[in-house]
Amino acid sequence: MAWHAMSELSAPITAKVLIEQVRSTFGALPDVRKGGPNQRYALQDAALSAFAVFFTQSPSFLDYQVRMQKDKGRNNASALFGVHQIPSDAQIRNLLDPVNPGQLEPLFIDTVELMHRQGQLQTHRALGGLLIALDGTQYFSSTALGCPSCSSRVLRNGQTEHFHVALTPVVVAPGQAAVFPLPPAFVVPQDGQAKQDCELAVGARWLAQWAPRVAQWGALTFLGDDLYCHQPFCQQVLAQGCDFLFTCLPASHATLYEWVSDLERSGAIASVTHTRWTGKQRLTDTYRFASDLPLRDTYDALLVHWCEMTTTDAKGKVLYRNAWATSHTITAHNVIDVAQAARSRWKIENENNNTLKTKGYHFEHNFGHGKQHLSSLLASMMMLAYLMHTVLDLLDQRYRAVRAQLPSRVTFFEHLRALAQYLPFEGWDALFDFMLEGLKPVPRKAKTRINTGFG
Repeated sequence: MAWHAMSELSAPITAKVLIEQVRSTFGALPDVRKGGPNQRYALQDAALSAFAVFFTQSPSFLDYQVRMQKDKGRNNASALFGVHQIPSDAQIRNLLDPVNPGQLEPLFIDTVELMHRQGQLQTHRALGGLLIALDGTQYFSSTALGCPSCSSRVLRNGQTEHFHVALTPVVVAPGQAAVFPLPPAFVVPQDGQAKQDCELAVGARWLAQWAPRVAQWGALTFLGDDLYCHQPFCQQVLAQGCDFLFTCLPASHATLYEWVSDLERSGAIASVTHTRWTGKQRLTDTYRFASDLPLRDTYDALLVHWCEMTTTDAKGKVLYRNAWATSHTITAHNVIDVAQAARSRWKIENENNNTLKTKGYHFEHNFGHGKQHLSSLLASMMMLAYLMHTVLDLLDQRYRAVRAQLPSRVTFFEHLRALAQYLPFEGWDALFDFMLEGLKPVPRKAKTRINTGFG
């Protein structure tokens, strides 16, 4: 059943429903095998088996399910993920290596669109629409392994290091911990290009492919570090009918800051001051802003709006300072909102990339590099698992109830791993019901008074 049909029917979104969408997508993956004895295992089973490892955050999940099948005649890879036959690790890698990670991109879009249709993106609206943070992150490096999709660099010791970089666009919002990953894009060598691919080029390709679709959910403002505050990229954002709000540093924007200095000398820089109490100390935020400054020193320079935020303590010590260039008009009424939106860019690192690397998804672990697309495909599956977990946190009532009892992500997945490894379940509802029953508080027994006969 398509996402739009489920939304129209107001069907509850559960782990079973999300996994079924994953199964449907994996069932449509193109299989490059030409027939013969090498088709014992279905490509869908290989993809689901790999995804199950990341979804359960259990690198040993498949080994336990093979053992469970032998001992009990059933297993959770089948009951929870719909795997018919569990391939070996080597078979999974061989089967998945030819699969382009782009095949998974619609799953990301359709899942976040589901959140939009269910009204879950309302809490993530800022500056009149949605904020999408862009950032590139490295997830593999080796001097021994490489593939045609790798980037490379020569180290000081003369060795060539091969590595992969992913662009990880994420919907973020000030004051919201949840982030929603959008389709990743990968830095890969491009046919007919002499130079290596780069993060900006990948960002431009992503804009052209996905900005029109995502813009159907509302006006878009793209956030990024100083790398993105580059006139050609800013113009590409504007060409998609979107806005930008990028970090703007003096070292890389000399012309713009010359104008800022001239305005400072003439007293033409506007400012707003806001004092707040953190619970421990009183801080002062000073916002300065100016309009129509040239982004570069050329006759066709793009004119941008600029703002700066400086935070000081009661003694005047500077605790934070940053500045941004944007296509949004800045006034005394919205400068604080603009700065808060810009600062939420850090959520792509803290809530997304860091979570993938340190919170059980093993984003930087080499589960298999392959010769074609394997490394990028597995990285996409990890990000997809994280997105699914985020959706379940918001929409699956059983999942939410278990997380309420086990709010620590680490503890939740410890319980999930242990149960899925040792006990077979009929499905996700049965698993979560079992967890909820086991997590019920034990009622305290009433004390029994013993009559000693002494009154």
